[in-house]
Amino acid sequence: MSVVSNKLAASPTLKPHKSADMFSKLVKLSPRFLLALLILPVIGGLISVLLPAFGYAPVLEQTTLGLHGFTMLMQTPGLTHMVMLSVGTGLISTLLAFIITLMILAAFFNSPWLNRIQRLLSPILVIPHAAAAIAVGFLIAPSGMISRLVSPWFSGWELAPNGMFPHDAFGISIILGLTLKELPFLLLMALGVLAQPELGKKLRQQHKVALNLGYCPMTAFFKVVLPSLYPLLRLPILAVLAYASASVEMPLILGPNTPPTLAVAIMHWFNDVDLNLRIKASAGALLQLVLTGGLLALWLGGEKAIKALFSDLLTNGEREYGGVYWQKITTVLTVFVIGFILLSLIGLIMWSVAGFWRFPAALPDQLTLLHFKSALMQMQSPLYNTLAIGLVTTLFAIIITLLCLESEQLSAKPMSRFTSLIIYLPLLVPSIAFLFGLVWLQQLVNNQAAFFNVVFTHLLFVLPYVFLSLASSYRRLDPRFAHVAASLGATPCKVFLQVKLPQLFAPILIATALGLAISFGQYLPTLLAGGGRIATITTEAVTLANGASRRTSAVYAIMQMALPLIGFILAWVLPKYFFKSAHR
Repeated sequence: MSVVSNKLAASPTLKPHKSADMFSKLVKLSPRFLLALLILPVIGGLISVLLPAFGYAPVLEQTTLGLHGFTMLMQTPGLTHMVMLSVGTGLISTLLAFIITLMILAAFFNSPWLNRIQRLLSPILVIPHAAAAIAVGFLIAPSGMISRLVSPWFSGWELAPNGMFPHDAFGISIILGLTLKELPFLLLMALGVLAQPELGKKLRQQHKVALNLGYCPMTAFFKVVLPSLYPLLRLPILAVLAYASASVEMPLILGPNTPPTLAVAIMHWFNDVDLNLRIKASAGALLQLVLTGGLLALWLGGEKAIKALFSDLLTNGEREYGGVYWQKITTVLTVFVIGFILLSLIGLIMWSVAGFWRFPAALPDQLTLLHFKSALMQMQSPLYNTLAIGLVTTLFAIIITLLCLESEQLSAKPMSRFTSLIIYLPLLVPSIAFLFGLVWLQQLVNNQAAFFNVVFTHLLFVLPYVFLSLASSYRRLDPRFAHVAASLGATPCKVFLQVKLPQLFAPILIATALGLAISFGQYLPTLLAGGGRIATITTEAVTLANGASRRTSAVYAIMQMALPLIGFILAWVLPKYFFKSAHR
């Protein structure tokens, strides 16, 4: 009887147990799937670039290993200038963005102005690099807003001068564009670290103690806060450096053409009708990988050198290093940066609605919406592709991220340092280096599935940002709610769907908006994976930036900014609306 009763008692819980077990297995496997998803395409892409670079390309009927690709590369006119331009613009822009970020943090660390600066710079994150490049180009062009505002009363110009910006040979325009675009990212990453309850509270308390001991605010920041803050910013900084050294959008719109940066040249070689140039492009991609790796190593080596040289400054008891003057300089610099960004956006909007606009008039003689009407009629297909790719990509990224974070909680083990590093892998490896190889593989597997190929490629870049956006919110969930639900008999799946996800409604919407913004701004992955057959707002904007009228380019750039901005507005508004409805 006891055996029978035990079987009868166990039978009702059989199906829930299987369901729970299936969900648990899915959750348990998700981190491995994440690692495979991020590692295999990157490694496979690098291998697929390596082989053609050394002459093995069966598609081109070349199976003899050799150095022909590198020979072609070394014979390229202006190669040295390409390399120096890529290295210089990447390193200088990252360094400038990092230094300005530190100065702003140090000057306004415990000031309400820091939050105000954050609110002013946050919208810049939703602006794709291509749109930002177009806005900066319009501002610094010979007939741009800066020339118009100083003419003729200051400059004496009655006609637009022959200026060197943009497209200057030294890459100053590229450095300016990259610095202004990456500065908000680094600043918000730092503020995100300081938003962590325990760490942020600890650092602010230590900063106040230093102030009470007579240290000036900026000195207190560099001696007390920065040593604890910087290790948590290392990966974002390296990601910015890797991107800046191998970016395509900014140099393509703002940089010189004769010769361009190495990344831009590689893209041209890969897309050339002469397929043999793909061998040269593969060799160039390997060179770009070496250059970016060298820059990352240089940055890490610089860290150690600075630590060794300035370690005594942390303990010498010096209270003042000209902090008052540096505070004033930082204030002026911050106003200049924000003003420059706002003026770029104003100029972009003015060009999009400008009719006849003679130089040096600061304002158009007439305003019109004709450019918007004509552009909107032409961008229906690119707009549909942009939205479809972004939505599908972001949905997959959200699902994978949630399952991985749930796995972390169920196993009660924090994510390993290796996994945390791998999440940054597509951002640390220059996209120009592995994307060509990945496209080779995609063309071999299924050349016709262009939409799927683009979605998969976008996922590699969207997933890291979505994960980083959701991770902190998920980890801050109060575990008591889940424990109570589980004690009442709820399965892990029900706890996940009915207890945890409703609490994450707002963070999921923010992560979704961020994922859409990243997907909307992808140029090179869309161009390469789609084989030129899938047009998006971004690919069209970059194409039109150097060839179409300024007014049409401005409209496309504004559409680039409007799409992610709408996503973020919905992410901020919807939680408030639903929460109000729930209280009624």
